[in-house]
Amino acid sequence: MTTLNFRATLAGLALSVTALFAVSAQAQDWKPTKPITVIVPWAAGGSTDQVIRVTASELETALGQKVVVVNQPGASGSIGSKTALEAPKDGYTWTSGAAKDIGTYAVSGLLDTKMDDWNFYLTVANQSVVSVNANSPYKTLADLIAAMKAKPGQITIATAGVNSSGHFGSEALARGAGVTYKHVTYDGGNPAVISTVSGETEVTTQLGVEQVEMIRAKRLRPLAVLASKPLEVDGIPAIEPVTKTLPNFRTETNYFGIFVPKSVPAEVTATLNKLWQEKIANSAALKKYATDKGALFDPSYGDAAKKAAFPAIQGAAWILQEGGKAKVSPDTLGIPKP
Repeated sequence: MTTLNFRATLAGLALSVTALFAVSAQAQDWKPTKPITVIVPWAAGGSTDQVIRVTASELETALGQKVVVVNQPGASGSIGSKTALEAPKDGYTWTSGAAKDIGTYAVSGLLDTKMDDWNFYLTVANQSVVSVNANSPYKTLADLIAAMKAKPGQITIATAGVNSSGHFGSEALARGAGVTYKHVTYDGGNPAVISTVSGETEVTTQLGVEQVEMIRAKRLRPLAVLASKPLEVDGIPAIEPVTKTLPNFRTETNYFGIFVPKSVPAEVTATLNKLWQEKIANSAALKKYATDKGALFDPSYGDAAKKAAFPAIQGAAWILQEGGKAKVSPDTLGIPKP
């Protein structure tokens, strides 16, 4: 190679490196020019709706643009998520909910998507609580399990539908206790909780954040949290863990957040990564929400978020498979049996 050619090559490399750094700098500086839509694929008032409205307010301040929360319930959250998946890949349409929902839609046959199709931005973790109407004869979880054994398939449990957190909770309880029940579904966690408050159903296994106000008002009686540790929330006695009654009960951490389609421009995800690290991880508003509602404040993004969420995705997928409700076997989707 001649000296002239060598110098030309070095110059070309220098330009390439400069261009690369320019792109990286630009990727850190996404400035949205129109409102962003975050779809909540459940009815208003539920766990996803609650935390996303707090998160949206935090993001609006940081991005300098309106973040519009739109409720689009139906088909256990898959309709709203499908809207986001099929929207233009310009970074202006996101979905939200539990990570295990996004990770198991393909298993349940509701939506042909997997966790690798999305960028994960998690904020809090929630836990399902087994609660009954305040006038229920069931005083303990053991009482409820005894009744379910005495009346197979007759005790009604309200959830937000197949693939919802409440449904996975009811299925896990049934499997852990060796019982069956009558599943009654609603378009969101809040309507499911209200059905038990009103006496329309006997039990709900929706998330604690969706039940806490009714528990505080003594309209619901919590029997157990589906976790290995008690659930402690300001203003109510600690809710005992399911493992006190069922020591071998398997529990996973159920993470919630925002999901952005993987194929959006790099500057969108780079900016959100930075916001999650610098703003969301230190959000006083989200910390207060978690404290008031009994959620776990634990923001993460990227590979760390997927690693944190995968045990719940894996557990939920195999609950569907073993309960005969899977349309596609989890192991064919890269979800091995736990």
